[in-house]
Amino acid sequence: MQAIKLPRIVIAGTSSGVGKTTIVTGLLGALKQSGRNVQSYKVGPDYIDPGYHFLASGKPSHNLDTWLIPEEKLTAIFTQTAKNSDLALIEGVMGLYDGGRKGISSTASIAKLLKAPVVLVIDAKSMGESAAAIALGYKMYDSNINLAGVILNRLGSLAHRDMICQAMDKLGIEVLGCIFRNDALSMPERHLGLTPITENCATNTVNAMTEQIGAQVNLARIVEISENTDPIVYSSKSRPVTIAKTVRIGVAQDEAFSFYYPESLETLESLGAELVPFSPLNDTVLPNVDGLILGGGFPEMFVKQLTQNNQMRSAILEASKCDMPIYAECGGLMYLTRQVIDFDGNVYDMVGAIPAICTMESKLQTVGYIEASPLKTNVLANPGNVLRGHEFHFSRMIPDCPDSFPWAFEIKKMRTGAIYNAGYSDNNLLASYLHIHFAGNLDAAAQFIRQCQQYRKTHK
Repeated sequence: MQAIKLPRIVIAGTSSGVGKTTIVTGLLGALKQSGRNVQSYKVGPDYIDPGYHFLASGKPSHNLDTWLIPEEKLTAIFTQTAKNSDLALIEGVMGLYDGGRKGISSTASIAKLLKAPVVLVIDAKSMGESAAAIALGYKMYDSNINLAGVILNRLGSLAHRDMICQAMDKLGIEVLGCIFRNDALSMPERHLGLTPITENCATNTVNAMTEQIGAQVNLARIVEISENTDPIVYSSKSRPVTIAKTVRIGVAQDEAFSFYYPESLETLESLGAELVPFSPLNDTVLPNVDGLILGGGFPEMFVKQLTQNNQMRSAILEASKCDMPIYAECGGLMYLTRQVIDFDGNVYDMVGAIPAICTMESKLQTVGYIEASPLKTNVLANPGNVLRGHEFHFSRMIPDCPDSFPWAFEIKKMRTGAIYNAGYSDNNLLASYLHIHFAGNLDAAAQFIRQCQQYRKTHK
């Protein structure tokens, strides 16, 4: 075990939608402008918010989630990725105490694990002194949380600000920032939340966030609070030791497929994979690889372009027929089916490797943490293994022949206990709505590497 002095701070919220991402993005930009090297993090299974962090800081953001990754590994990942930075800035998820069942992987649980002080963001719109009562409740709910102060967001006037600040002062709660309403700070949204930075020109918005947050938050106090933390203890042996490259794996990366955890991909690299990016939208041929990964994203927003790229669809179908190991998550699953039906009912041809269609629904189909038990051996796992992951999707997969469909997993939803069959597994193709993190599923990563190695030997 080792101990390291690492300035760190958590920006939490009273709930979703209070402006955490806006404030963290602005803080990252402002701190970078001040000359500080800041490393950002996002609590929970989120692919989109870290993109805005990257625009502001210029560095990849990492996810902190104790369901996807065991606590001891998470602490090691955090310290390894933050140790060369001046400050670690952690954006929370939902409300401070919200997470999976029994609060697993909540912002509060991550703050306690990392012994990090917490700043609470309160949306003060249509609220006066009640904001102070809310802050007091969050402070008293768990005495093990170090609530260092609050940031008031969406204030309407100076009088509005003064009213709430005076109430906070009576309770001894420090106000670290007062953010006034500004429509220029709003980010584009759609059915899964914020629109990824790969699909919109967010640079001007991020610059506006940097300017306003830098002026209306006490940056010096944020830095001071982050530095007033105890050394963090971690195991330096938790990360895999990088070995020589033995396989090449193509990773779909473009506007339609962008949902990847950086540390998850780095885990594959540490186990001997050379990752080769390719674009199902823009490329017409596959790179010379021994396996494919098609992550999540928003293929439903690019169905026309995906359909028109006949060469790539044919190339992936041929790779599947040749038994190349293929692993697909959510959006990747949709792309591999025969057809996708968009929100307007339009039908688009896809790869056709999976005998099913995917149809977009007006309501969220499922969200939350799950356990996935393989129904038969697949490219990631064997019967008896259990993969931890999460699901979040609006589409629904409809098999051509449900009675004979080769389901991949028995899924257990952790919040409700519901059990159902899901995904598709046949030969070396595995696809489902499941999102996993390879740093928390090392055996699955190693099994996929082995499958790719075997394919390389038999398809020289």
